[in-house]
Amino acid sequence: MRFDSPAGQNPIDQMKVVGRPHDRIDGPGKTTGTAPYAYERHDVVANQAYGHILGAGIAKGRIRSMDLRAARAASGVIAILTHENAGRLDKGRMNVARLLGGPEVEHYHQAIALVVAESFEQARAASQLIRVEYDRAAGQFDLHAARRAGVPPAQEDKRVGDFDRGFAEAAVRLDETYATPDESHAMMEPHATIAAWQGDRLTVWLSNQMIAWTAGDLAKTLRIPKENVRLISPFIGGGFGAKLFLRADTLLAVLGARLAGRPVKVALQRPLIANNTTHRAATIQRIRLGATRDGRLTAIGHESWSGNLEGGDPEDAVQQTTLLYAAAHRLTGTRLARLDLPEGNAMRAPGETPGLMALEIAMDEMAEKLGLDPVQFRILNDTQTDPGNAQRRFSQRQLVECLRVGAERFGWNRRQARPGQQRDGRWMVGMGMSVGFRNNLLMKSAARVRLDGRGVVTIESDMTDIGTGSYTIMAQTAAEMMGVGMDRVTVRLGDSSLPVSAGSGGQWGANNATAGVYAACVKLREAVARRAGLDPAEAVFADGMVRAGNTSRPLAELAGAEGLVGEDAIEYGDIAERVQQSTFAGHFVEVGVDMATAETRVRRMLAVCAAGRILNPKSARSQVIGAMTMGVGGALMEELAVDTRHGFFVNHDLAGYEVPVHADIPHQDVVFLDEVDPTSSPMKAKGVGELGLCGVGAAVANAIYNATGVRVRDYPITLDKLLARMPEVA
Repeated sequence: MRFDSPAGQNPIDQMKVVGRPHDRIDGPGKTTGTAPYAYERHDVVANQAYGHILGAGIAKGRIRSMDLRAARAASGVIAILTHENAGRLDKGRMNVARLLGGPEVEHYHQAIALVVAESFEQARAASQLIRVEYDRAAGQFDLHAARRAGVPPAQEDKRVGDFDRGFAEAAVRLDETYATPDESHAMMEPHATIAAWQGDRLTVWLSNQMIAWTAGDLAKTLRIPKENVRLISPFIGGGFGAKLFLRADTLLAVLGARLAGRPVKVALQRPLIANNTTHRAATIQRIRLGATRDGRLTAIGHESWSGNLEGGDPEDAVQQTTLLYAAAHRLTGTRLARLDLPEGNAMRAPGETPGLMALEIAMDEMAEKLGLDPVQFRILNDTQTDPGNAQRRFSQRQLVECLRVGAERFGWNRRQARPGQQRDGRWMVGMGMSVGFRNNLLMKSAARVRLDGRGVVTIESDMTDIGTGSYTIMAQTAAEMMGVGMDRVTVRLGDSSLPVSAGSGGQWGANNATAGVYAACVKLREAVARRAGLDPAEAVFADGMVRAGNTSRPLAELAGAEGLVGEDAIEYGDIAERVQQSTFAGHFVEVGVDMATAETRVRRMLAVCAAGRILNPKSARSQVIGAMTMGVGGALMEELAVDTRHGFFVNHDLAGYEVPVHADIPHQDVVFLDEVDPTSSPMKAKGVGELGLCGVGAAVANAIYNATGVRVRDYPITLDKLLARMPEVA
């Protein structure tokens, strides 16, 4: 199905099933422990051996020698994989560093060996017996030092109007620099894989967000036909972008299985999740704002510095600034430093998360300079067209409504404009807000839908569920389209032998995957109607029946013993180029800061979201409150501490890398504005899973400033950055 013009009225608009707060159909499996995750697939193949990865002990250099004798002689050891016996390997299109290092080492904890043994404990113990000697090379590990030395643009700066003149002539100006740290995905389930060969054919059970991408890159790396590779990933215990790509656990399990001659399972130990896989790269951001005295922005400049390995991309922290606020003169640019730290790559809302952490503080600082309320300042500078192209309108832009609804619901009128004025016992109390923004991304997505003689509809797709509710919203889509109850729908996901979906990432999964199911159901409806002798355009599907005029037939009867199948994909034309599709939010936060210790406690949070049709309000709310929680972590505690002497992340486990716990998270409220976007897909939906994070950190930071009068521009806002500057306590 080609989608290149706005959707008209269609069966989804009935909203009998879609748009309702259904419980997750995969919930019982997860709560009873019967949902199969990758490392727990004891049932899929017999005689599984255990692999344990040894990571490089230097950040840059070369392996001089590896003494494997003691490890080979250790109890239970079956095989040891290194670059010397791995065979000829290519590199995946989406990998920056090689997943198996040696003799060259490209980053700390790059995998350099896999020990395969009869038990996990034996493999782990033997890996510690490997003696590696290195020739260490000098590396660059400090983004701030790299910036001081000079960093070239990652690409040509984007300019609209004359920023330099516009900023210089502005009546009121702001010029500040902000910093965000390296961050770890820190998901609950580690990267994990079971690999088994049968002749030249490979089956892999893994935890992965993008099945088609990873199957392609695994085949390319192994230099074998893609059709010889089957990936299976029905359940994923969190990813946040770390599991978008082929990673070392999968490649080394596959190579280890080939070397050992039997199935091998590998899970990355927690330190390797921080140093071996990808992370969100640190940024330094300079923001310049110019405005008239009445508060209208005339100039916006946003430049961002980040670092990555050779061949890696920058953290594009400026992307939202090209579209968010009106101003005639504009400059955005990214600078990329060559750093020898582990690879920086996608982490939930890449770009916008750190970008809005800086931009939305700057907007508050500018509002204060102008003597304007932060909400009103943002409303004053709203735009309904692309600021860089006035002819290109937004398909839907309810940002102002998000802010107004949020301000009223949160009690923003009770906020004290002057910082440090509100007390609650020993706590200094403040309110902060920010804007959330994330673009809507369109991707081709396919599905197959079967109808059997019992009247049961089965969906088949390689789509994944990373805790986001894919199973449920895809089932809701098929139930709506085919006129059956949710109890008559089953869903098979996460298998590369099934039609290729959009996959889970970038907030694009829900809209595109359900649109693929919609397209397949259109084909199935046509097949059912033809078998019933009805005009597909006139056929109505409801209550397990299809009818037109005076004719009504049960779906089960029409399917018969052989069943009926519909398969199709949603494919997009240039509609996303003709209109700007984005999602918006208003985030509001209240904090308390202890007057004596500067300890910060979030007291309440609100997100008001405009994100197209909400397919399942229950699971969508869950996505947003999870994202809000992640935003609190980014604001107050999450930071990968870099050892700039040796080039690794020091706090590479969940004891040292702090994330929010239940006690850190207070009352959270989520509001979804009534919105459909016919330009997004036949579903008229978008996504909210990343929007819920975008801007949250700045809302926390702005609330801390309102509470204390202390402005911190370097995340996370830990108490040591507040304590020396706290106001005197009477």
